[in-house]
Amino acid sequence: MTNRTLLILLVLVGYVFSPTIFTWMINPSGAWYRPFILWFVLILLAVFVQARRKSDEL
Repeated sequence: MTNRTLLILLVLVGYVFSPTIFTWMINPSGAWYRPFILWFVLILLAVFVQARRKSDEL
């Protein structure tokens, strides 16, 4: 899959699941670290995408 196709797929998945994820994150009876889980996943995804790039593509 090209990067553009992957990005479009991730945006669509994020758009579909954003209400559920947002409700889960701001639930007052939930743990304090819930919002940080989402950011951690995004950072890991960015690291994974950057690691797959070859050094000559930079």
